[in-house]
Amino acid sequence: METATLSERFSAALARVSYDDLPATTREILLNECIDAFGLMLAARQAPYVRQALASWDGQGNCTAVGHDKALDPGGAALVNGMAIHGEDFDDTLEGAPIRVAAMTLPAALAAAEQFELDGKSFLRGLAVGLESVCRLNRVAAGKIHCQHFHPVGVIGTLAASAGVSSTLGFDARTMAQAFGVAGSFSSGIIEYFSEGAWTKRLHPGWAAHSGYRAARLAQQGFVAPRKIFEGPHGFFKAFAAPGTDLQFQNLTEGVGEVWQMDLITFKPYACGTMIHPFIDCMIRLARQGVDAEAIADIECKTSQGYSRLWEPLPAKQNPPSGYAAKFSVPWCMAIGFFEGDAGLAQFNDEKVKDERVLRLSRKIHFLYDPDDEYPNNYTGRIKVTMKDGSVVELSQMHMRGGAREPLTRDELVAKYRSNVLYGGWTAEQGERLLDFIMSLEQCRNISALREFRK
Repeated sequence: METATLSERFSAALARVSYDDLPATTREILLNECIDAFGLMLAARQAPYVRQALASWDGQGNCTAVGHDKALDPGGAALVNGMAIHGEDFDDTLEGAPIRVAAMTLPAALAAAEQFELDGKSFLRGLAVGLESVCRLNRVAAGKIHCQHFHPVGVIGTLAASAGVSSTLGFDARTMAQAFGVAGSFSSGIIEYFSEGAWTKRLHPGWAAHSGYRAARLAQQGFVAPRKIFEGPHGFFKAFAAPGTDLQFQNLTEGVGEVWQMDLITFKPYACGTMIHPFIDCMIRLARQGVDAEAIADIECKTSQGYSRLWEPLPAKQNPPSGYAAKFSVPWCMAIGFFEGDAGLAQFNDEKVKDERVLRLSRKIHFLYDPDDEYPNNYTGRIKVTMKDGSVVELSQMHMRGGAREPLTRDELVAKYRSNVLYGGWTAEQGERLLDFIMSLEQCRNISALREFRK
């Protein structure tokens, strides 16, 4: 008898997942993800990159790009919804192994459930499997995929989306394992977008959702894929993780279906890079102390080299070329947070990045790498503000708000959803109708009821 491979062992555990057996805390995370993700789909519905994706997609079908009239095939709906969720960088993340979680998996499972007119529990089961797959697969080589210049959202996301679709459609373990094998060849996404604020980052979760759906459907037809996609000599992690990485494969074999890593998913209060958030909190508190920006001589930030991409090259980060590029600049986000008390959707546009007041403060901010920084296990912000009169103010935020140490409440997530609905051009009444649909997903008999929200 052949020894089961890692993908086969992982799939065997995931294929046993039943929605009714999920812990209450995990079900709460699923509902929170739906509230957050649907709101983000609507927030971006008028964005040019979403419009371009819709216009470029030739396939027609029965699936919904939320908030749009055009009905698409499953792959197209997964692509557009995934891009919209992640497009403004306001979607979830994972503490301890940074990656987005729902933007790749929720659109794929949703498209599968709508295409085959399945019930809400089938969708939610698939979403749980997809989310958990992201969390566990990303911890195999946490932080080491970025080191190879790949975007974990694009490469891990494709694998996890295939698992989510497989679970939604009720595949057995063997078919799910083959879906992993196919998805490994679909995985893609490089991080060159950081150099100039290009839009390809927005594309990655949508393409992962689309590719994961296609991988699962190919596997369903019996397509033969590599069994050792994870551990093989030419396998996924050999291709995408930095050489010499100590691969933590126990994440695929220990506690799957019993210990839910997705319970550590973090929901964002700010629409920018995850590791920037604690620094923004420090600057908002600094402003509330009545500090005059013109009286500041210098701000030193202690940080980790693990996310140097958000700091370097420093002159470019202090003066980002666009509102989108500004989302991945620690100094600019800190400065806008100081002046506006927020870093939400309204703060990131091409006009605000020209604000000389913000740029002057941004140019005063620099970093010092701290080898004892807790990243990626914890996201912290520590700043030392030296005033022109020689006085010093030190502030710290020792965890990310929205994470396990200080989670956003359901009321806060609903408030974020409602704000996103209005930002995207829907009426409050339309938003409440969709919210009612989301809150009753567990009782939904047919996900195709989603078609009511094509507007």
